[in-house]
Amino acid sequence: MAAPERDQVADSPAARRHPHLFRALRRRKNPRLRRSDVTVTDEAAVRRAVKAASLGNAMEWFDFGIYSYLAVTIGHVFFPSGNDTVQLLSSFATFAVAFLVRPLGGMFFGPLGDRIGRKKVLAMTMIMMAIGTGTIGLIPSYDTIGFWSPALLILFRLVQGFSTGGEYGGASTFIAEYAPDRRRGFFGSFLEFGTLAGYVGAAGLVTGLTAWLGSDGMAAWGWRVPFLVAAPLGLIGLYLRLRLDETPAFAKMEQGSVRASEAADAVETSTTADLGKIFQDHWPRLILCVCLVGAYNVTDYMLLSYMPTYLSDQLDYSDTHGLLILLGVMVALMAVINQVGRLSDHFGRKPLLMSGMFGFLALSLPAFLLIEQGSYLAVTAGMAMLGLSLVCLLGTMSAALPALFPTNVRYGSLSVGYNLSASLFGGTTPFVITGLIGLTGDKLMPAYYAMFAALVGVVAVACMRETARQPLEGSPPSVETKEEAVALVLEQAPGMRFSERSPANAR
Repeated sequence: MAAPERDQVADSPAARRHPHLFRALRRRKNPRLRRSDVTVTDEAAVRRAVKAASLGNAMEWFDFGIYSYLAVTIGHVFFPSGNDTVQLLSSFATFAVAFLVRPLGGMFFGPLGDRIGRKKVLAMTMIMMAIGTGTIGLIPSYDTIGFWSPALLILFRLVQGFSTGGEYGGASTFIAEYAPDRRRGFFGSFLEFGTLAGYVGAAGLVTGLTAWLGSDGMAAWGWRVPFLVAAPLGLIGLYLRLRLDETPAFAKMEQGSVRASEAADAVETSTTADLGKIFQDHWPRLILCVCLVGAYNVTDYMLLSYMPTYLSDQLDYSDTHGLLILLGVMVALMAVINQVGRLSDHFGRKPLLMSGMFGFLALSLPAFLLIEQGSYLAVTAGMAMLGLSLVCLLGTMSAALPALFPTNVRYGSLSVGYNLSASLFGGTTPFVITGLIGLTGDKLMPAYYAMFAALVGVVAVACMRETARQPLEGSPPSVETKEEAVALVLEQAPGMRFSERSPANAR
């Protein structure tokens, strides 16, 4: 009940005649926060959860990164020879195909994760990604089986995309629901640390193989090695995830749902009904999520996926040199990303996100002008400028996005919103930029595209509420010690419960 509405009820004639009755009704509707309502986190359990989610995420993005860094080679292997630009566009179109089914994966796995649990669904996504990636490494080339070669590539890219649709929403939800409220940014930043680690592993392996085998050796058989290596790595991530318990927030919500379901056994729940609830009840948050993720993904995929191809295809860099520069930038980002997470806990999510968006808005053009100079120093400086802006988003987004939605629909809503945006704006980034450069001849098109995305991001961040150091909506407060729990209960105003102090109602 909103505060003005409560005041009107309290001042009504009936309330003045029966004050004790109305006071009892208010307490029953909004009971005081009790010690048992507060979740006291286990530091060891939180770290295990963060490790499993982050390592699993690293495996997922290792798999996806391989395709990005082998885009030129894959174009030659799987598509008819002819115009190099057409081959590259075909390769990036196949890259984008996986993103077209990501919303379907999010719509399937997300609501399922809200019903049967985060842990089980994250195990499913890991299995599917390992199968899809490993099988790509076994597909014969176009010269061997003709049309069936790109057809099989597209099929298993669809398997990859479908599994990834349930990955980010689940992994970020998993960490957010395990972490204490005051350190959610720090622990959430490890998810993107895993993303960078996956990209670094993929780029490092591709760089080493290219240096060892050369372009001809990579085109002949070397390109298969990274895909085949990914399959057993996925099994490691699966093992780590299966050893974890369900998140405390989901476990408490499930206990309440079980009690409520005893009075409503005839009510059927389904993925379609869950999706209907998400789109009907939470569409403003979905739009905000799509805008935030769109701005974040365009800049993310531009730097971490497309840049090596840009350097080799547009600036005539060797594949090895471009990947080595990107490797250095990504390792530098890994060194600071957790500190960015700490800063978001201290100063708030919005200041860090706004810094990253304004960074891309102001620095994209100067950065690409430097990159166009072509020298190692200029390219490194330009990519570092973009990297500093990106790390403000990477270190903050994993804590900010789960807090947009309540616990009972968090996995589903975040998976739907994130993957719709990633499908429309993230996976299409390399394809769109390559097409725009080919159409206009302007090599600064990546800068203009990033600036437009950042402008959308600035508006989205301005519209979001601050959620740092607040309980997740629909979940009890989460603290690190029993003493902190007791202090939190004592400082609550009478009649105030955790749901009223959630980020959705905080001002």
